[in-house]
Amino acid sequence: MPEKKGLWQTEYINTDYGQTYRLKRKIVSEKSPYQKIELVETFEFGKMLLLDGAVQTSEKDEFIYHEMLVHPALLTHPKPNRVLIIGGGDGGALRRVLEHPVEEAILVEMDQKVVELSKVYLSSISNYAFDNKRATIIIDDGFSFLKREKKKFDLIIVDSTDPVGKATVLFSKDFYQLAFSSLNEEGMIVTQSGSVFYQLDEVRQTFFNLKKIFPYAYVYLASVPTYPGSLWSFTLGSKLHLPPLIPLSVKKERMIKRKIKTRYYNLEVDLAAFALPTFLKEALGETNSS
Repeated sequence: MPEKKGLWQTEYINTDYGQTYRLKRKIVSEKSPYQKIELVETFEFGKMLLLDGAVQTSEKDEFIYHEMLVHPALLTHPKPNRVLIIGGGDGGALRRVLEHPVEEAILVEMDQKVVELSKVYLSSISNYAFDNKRATIIIDDGFSFLKREKKKFDLIIVDSTDPVGKATVLFSKDFYQLAFSSLNEEGMIVTQSGSVFYQLDEVRQTFFNLKKIFPYAYVYLASVPTYPGSLWSFTLGSKLHLPPLIPLSVKKERMIKRKIKTRYYNLEVDLAAFALPTFLKEALGETNSS
């Protein structure tokens, strides 16, 4: 029988379901101007970051989420030079972006406290990416930043919390229209879009909003154990390139040339990620493209 004694942390997904983790210790629990920030150390998943009670990342499985958020799009783009990350204050997405030969990676995080605490307690996730000379860290909300920014990007990555409160605008048609205007002619946007089991409306809304603005839109999947329902979705909008149709030989050549090393992502996973189960295809109108 598993050990039940000790300190436990529960993330409540809805009124009927939650996920619980046994803790070694609570590291930080404080309120920023925007949210409650908690850092805990679990027996199963190592250190874990929670915002307003929702798990954002953990040491054990973060590589799945961050590799799948970043690599499919950046290996689709032939020459990504300038990348914007909105959110992602833990530094995991920034770390993977900097594995590519980008000239500049700008991370815009609204909550400075998340960045500060992640630098101290989650360096295993960021691998000190914040200190990379190609990285620029800006404390601001992503929508306001993008409205002011004049230079265009090759890729915009939205690594935000769920569409609640100030993050809601990052899932809106207005934001996606702004992102479209802020991208180069070969540009793409990719965003995490929630659980296909517990947030299917969020998945659908993200897909259809992007599809109204970008010539091509795709949902793809990965299994992230600490996220609700495990099966997690990402949604990608593209002006020109079609990620599932880029030959694997081309992506392989880019991986080798860029010396990309991964723990979850590979070319077979990339191919399979865009193959959707029937219930999700039906929810998206039996389509996963333009």
